[in-house]
Amino acid sequence: MCVAAGAHQLPHIKLLTHRLLSQEDLFPPTPIKVLRRWLLSPLPDYLQAVDSWLDVLLPRIKPRLYQNGGNIISIQVENEYGSYSACDYDYLRHLLAAFRARLGPDVLLFTTDGNSAAELRCGTLQGLYATVDFGPGPNVTAAFAPQRLYEPKGPLVNSEYYTGWLDYWGEPHAGSSPAQVAQGLQDMLQLGANVNMYMFQGGTNFGYWSGADYKGRYKPVTTSYDYDAPLSEAGDPTAKLFAIRTVISKFQPLPEGPMPPATPKYAYGPVPLRKQGEVLELLDVLCPGGPIRSRFPLTFEAVKQAHGFVLYRTRLPRDVWDPAPLSSPPNGVCDRAYVLLNGVRTGRLERDGQMTLNITGQAGATLDLLVENMGRINFGVNASDFKGLRQNLSLDSALLSDWLIYPLDVDSAVTRGWPPPTPQAEGSRARLGPVLYTGAFQTPGIAWDTFVKFPGWSKGQLWINGFNVGRYWPARGPQQTLFVPGSLLSASAPNNITLLELEGAPPRPFVLFLDRPLLNQTVSPQAGTELPPP
Repeated sequence: MCVAAGAHQLPHIKLLTHRLLSQEDLFPPTPIKVLRRWLLSPLPDYLQAVDSWLDVLLPRIKPRLYQNGGNIISIQVENEYGSYSACDYDYLRHLLAAFRARLGPDVLLFTTDGNSAAELRCGTLQGLYATVDFGPGPNVTAAFAPQRLYEPKGPLVNSEYYTGWLDYWGEPHAGSSPAQVAQGLQDMLQLGANVNMYMFQGGTNFGYWSGADYKGRYKPVTTSYDYDAPLSEAGDPTAKLFAIRTVISKFQPLPEGPMPPATPKYAYGPVPLRKQGEVLELLDVLCPGGPIRSRFPLTFEAVKQAHGFVLYRTRLPRDVWDPAPLSSPPNGVCDRAYVLLNGVRTGRLERDGQMTLNITGQAGATLDLLVENMGRINFGVNASDFKGLRQNLSLDSALLSDWLIYPLDVDSAVTRGWPPPTPQAEGSRARLGPVLYTGAFQTPGIAWDTFVKFPGWSKGQLWINGFNVGRYWPARGPQQTLFVPGSLLSASAPNNITLLELEGAPPRPFVLFLDRPLLNQTVSPQAGTELPPP
């Protein structure tokens, strides 16, 4: 949502983009900065991919520009590039030329960066209007001051006014009060500033699409991107929305008529699940192309696996009667490896966590590591967030070799359907390895939004009717439920559930559908790191 208190200024913004000096003139680079810039600069292959994408995207935008009778008044060229330490003005010039060549000379192009001089210095360029982003604070004039340094005469623009914040697994549920957000908005509008709210509506990182930050350690983002936004993850109005409407009404008339109500929700109740099979038993289904052989481990990228899971398999080279350390170098496992010996789960190796695990076994025993990509770092300096086993593992200081590597395509297997479940003898003991469960439920003739809870489950992935809903991790929190849009459900046919549990299922496996979300039950960051009792 955009709120432009000084909307009459917008047609003139394009006249305010000129500066006397480029940032390179103001801040000449030192030799070490030149070297760093060269190391971090985009490769030609990357720029070629960017240009190919712009060749598709921008011709579709051009007819909808304001100058062409459309409603697009400006286009952002880069986002927070000043937070990336390359400080490569040639890259920004490349983008500026690419956008101009495809959109013409009249469209307003802009950048967005954090509201500090350091971020603006590397994120702006002559010919691109510099805007900033920040959340509620006590002094709006001071918050806009860095933008004024780079745009002395243009309109003040907060391109990302933070109405809340994202959640990380194992940390408290983030948010901000409606009064605080409303007051910040009012202060900006009184200053004549233009505001774009981020987020105005929350969202969902369906499938494997949740990302991560790196702030001293790897911080994966939850499946929910509710963000404590004015409109919730499910699109429902919140108290924050009404507080924002009250502020806007002081500056311009509100649309007539009642507010749209929240969409209906339904608690479909408990749905029992049954074990479909262990991942190790279903490799022919999950990896129909068979394994890749390699002397040493290959990353996800090397085996063309963008997301999800890869199984790495080797054998113990000798008898290990006394516990010996299975070890990974720092950041050698990205992001989380579930370790099994002869099919029995023995523990876990984890990025920024436990990197050594003591094991015993006979020579030739099968050693499996199911490695999970928990999300790619998508902010700041991140030139090499490769996934999988990024370095060699060692057993008692001796490198392990001769690996079979299985890129798992669980999504395609879910879509194709499963073979019949493997029968188990009465009283047989589960091996506690990663296991797939299935089930189904029918609705009472409706297909309304719902939220699914995981009582007693540890960590894994959920599919409904073949759609990858996302990761669940109630053992770590804060998110306890996944949002299931009604559009995924059938009102007349059975709705199929597939669940991949990575660590440990409850004795009575079922999921519970509720009519409300549970997003704020935070557990210690170390919770869920211990194995459940056998």
